Amino acid sequence: MTDAALENSPETVAATAEESQNPTPVEESQALSPEQVAEMVAALADRARVASRVLAKADRDWKDLALREIGAQVNARRAAILAANALDVKRGQEDGTSDAMIDRLRLDDARIDGLVASLEELAGLPDPVGEVLRGQTLPNGLRLRQVCVPLGVIGVIYEARPNVTIDIAGLALKSGNAAILRGGTAAAETNKTLVGIIRDALGKVELPEDLILSTDEYGREGANAMMGARGKIDVLIPRGGRSLIQSVVQNSKVPVIETGEGNVHIYVDESADPEMATDILVNAKTQRPSVCNTVETLLLHENATTAGYEIFRELNRRGVVLHVDEKAKEIAKEIPTVPATEEDYQTEYMNLDIAVHVVSDMDEAISHIRKYTTGHTEAILTNDLKNANRFVEEIDAAAVMVNASTRFTDGGQLGLGAEVGISTQKMHARGPMGLRELTTTKWIVNGDGHVRN
Repeated sequence: MTDAALENSPETVAATAEESQNPTPVEESQALSPEQVAEMVAALADRARVASRVLAKADRDWKDLALREIGAQVNARRAAILAANALDVKRGQEDGTSDAMIDRLRLDDARIDGLVASLEELAGLPDPVGEVLRGQTLPNGLRLRQVCVPLGVIGVIYEARPNVTIDIAGLALKSGNAAILRGGTAAAETNKTLVGIIRDALGKVELPEDLILSTDEYGREGANAMMGARGKIDVLIPRGGRSLIQSVVQNSKVPVIETGEGNVHIYVDESADPEMATDILVNAKTQRPSVCNTVETLLLHENATTAGYEIFRELNRRGVVLHVDEKAKEIAKEIPTVPATEEDYQTEYMNLDIAVHVVSDMDEAISHIRKYTTGHTEAILTNDLKNANRFVEEIDAAAVMVNASTRFTDGGQLGLGAEVGISTQKMHARGPMGLRELTTTKWIVNGDGHVRN
């Protein structure tokens, strides 16, 4: 078997390089065959389906009560959450897990406060279920409505992101869906604790605990079983690095919404204000470098040398490694740099590295972005309205920023509440996936004894 085939084979699906080094502490499924795991995951999906039918009848007040109860339980049991998370972080550090992965894995009081706040924010958002998107009365008297309805049972496969456990649960419940989670071995203890808290909270408000289920106890084979559960799981959403996402996309029999690989660019036009450009680049690269909306490549107009030097200096002061071409090296002067390679322009670093390429004009900047973009987020910094408008028109991405940090491509930042992920596909869901993106539609047709001629 070739390396590429091995990477995408069912046996290695949903595993990342970090996970492959970290044996799960709760690998209870080692004695089970893939067929047995598939049967168990199918049974979980059946339980989730039954639970989703109860939730479909719940009004907004009931769902919001559940969200607030989950938030209260997370807040009250944060000591247990932090203790479980400390075990995951310690194991990851001992096994040589990357700093970027550890950052995504780690929870602290501030991040738990953020989770509680996101649940409260979700509770304050309108319920998408039942929203009428369009309607009309036909000449023959038929009355039509297209309304939002839940997807049903969603599956989410993610890695080293325990915050996603809360985000997905909250979004799924508010949008009327049940969720089956596979959170990865790196966060096994944290996710086990969080799922238990969520299920307890659901019971307290008399909603079915099976609205939120996990396949973590079945390890990677559980993820494989989720991908094979067509007809049991309605849609599958992978959230993580390229290896995870592509494995799910290429191997799943369940419909997939592809999320979040972010080879993100910022183009600094020659008219850009140097101080503004510097502030934005520092924020976009260093505010939280391990996430998918972090800038990975700086495209600098050859005449923006003042802005370029200031940007390089401030990034260097914050520990960012600059991978530069020859023109950028000249602009950097005494500032330390390393030579950029073709691979650098293809890389989603998710750490304190950035690639730099100097361009002669916007045509070259747009051409570079089109060659290397993953369709996540692209940005231009400029004081030229004509250039800003052209960039917005010609760049094809889920989000396009003008004079703003790419870190704003986030459901919470854009007022959508929590998010499932950033969809880079051209489907009904593109960009931050909030409540509306976890619904589909159905047509309701009312007649008065109509028959078709």
